[in-house]
Amino acid sequence: MAKMTPRTLSGFMELLPAPQQQMERILQTLRETYSLYGFTPLDTPVIESSEVLLAKGGGETEKQIYRFQKGDADLSLRFDLTVPLAKYVALHYNDLAFPFRRYQIGKVYRGERAQRGRFREFYQADIDIIGDGKLSILNEAEIPSIIYQTFSSLGLKRFCILVNNRKILNGFYAMLGLTEQSGGIMRTVDKLDKIGSEKVAELLTGELGIPAEKAVEILSFIAINGENQQVLSNLEAYRGRDSLFDEGLDELKTVVRHLSDFGVPEENFAVDLTIARGLDYYTGTVYETVLLDYPEIGSVCSGGRYDNLAEYYTDKQLPGVGISIGLTRLFYILGEQKLLNPAMNTAPADVLILPMTDDLSASIQTATSLRASEIRAQVYTEQKKFKQKMSYADKLGIPFVIFLGEDEIAQEKVSLKNMHSGEQELLSLGEAAAKILKKLGEFDAIQPIC
Repeated sequence: MAKMTPRTLSGFMELLPAPQQQMERILQTLRETYSLYGFTPLDTPVIESSEVLLAKGGGETEKQIYRFQKGDADLSLRFDLTVPLAKYVALHYNDLAFPFRRYQIGKVYRGERAQRGRFREFYQADIDIIGDGKLSILNEAEIPSIIYQTFSSLGLKRFCILVNNRKILNGFYAMLGLTEQSGGIMRTVDKLDKIGSEKVAELLTGELGIPAEKAVEILSFIAINGENQQVLSNLEAYRGRDSLFDEGLDELKTVVRHLSDFGVPEENFAVDLTIARGLDYYTGTVYETVLLDYPEIGSVCSGGRYDNLAEYYTDKQLPGVGISIGLTRLFYILGEQKLLNPAMNTAPADVLILPMTDDLSASIQTATSLRASEIRAQVYTEQKKFKQKMSYADKLGIPFVIFLGEDEIAQEKVSLKNMHSGEQELLSLGEAAAKILKKLGEFDAIQPIC
């Protein structure tokens, strides 16, 4: 019989055991960090009714979606975690307490062309705060602190959370009489870091038909930069010309004012008027997070405020604010840039027990006892040569090996070998467990990212 050549589809990530352990550690860090801020975990179906998933219409989304028939059912794979959240909140509205704070880490699917760092199946890690009718601006001020805590816990230091407010932008374009073109302008300006100001100016005057003098004003406005308070001071010069602009400026000042209260250092946060986010449903504060040493990567965490999450499923007003990390892309980039910490423990077990007698009872009992102390223990039962057994432990990076021979059993002790240092000691099981746990504590302090 002819053998099928094994292969993984283009655009789908499949990791070897060690990097999978690194990914799991990152997932664990995200869950722990989000939980610190009172977010509840949520899991929604990967497959939804196409009618529900595409309630807000087709466009680019419908071109990229994985859609299929099963019997009479028209089904689709979810393409993000926001639309399923909207359905969930509308469906369970009467059972939820508001503000509803949830985090969700799950795979999403987009049938776009696979390329470097972009996948068809990938993890997104989202948090959202949903209000019932209203939602305090302080929630928008808290989001940067969650971003800061998340990336700091992962081990990143040199990153900056860029923030802006769509009301400021919409108000400014209203001052220029460009309200109807504001969406197109913001999508064009959003490309500034990729194509430069000259090309943006060409697109504004060419594709969008904006007069040259107004294009100059737009580029001059979004070029306002400096320290956060300096940018806010410069924006005050526009106050009084448009009520929406004034509202957005007040909101932005509130967000900036509370950042230190939420524990965000000044060097990790910047007001940036070029940030607009391409999606039209953002209505207030918007965020993008960049790695300062790798600006070519672009945003690694983005999001913002929206006024009506579930407008396609319910008449209830459900404003929210949220952020999303494209986790698979971020993991790929970190690996490519050699930023994943090689010192992190990626072994599937903390200790490998090597029986040196035919009777395995003592080894099994030892493993059971260690597991009761939350030490991951594996008994090696294969009939292999001693060198092969040690090679197995070494290849998996297992930090400790326990030898149990007749002498150890007679003395009710174990021979514990530290695979990193080569040190070997004859200890009681309690002493061995304490040594292992101490080392594991050191491993836990190692952050996933260099």
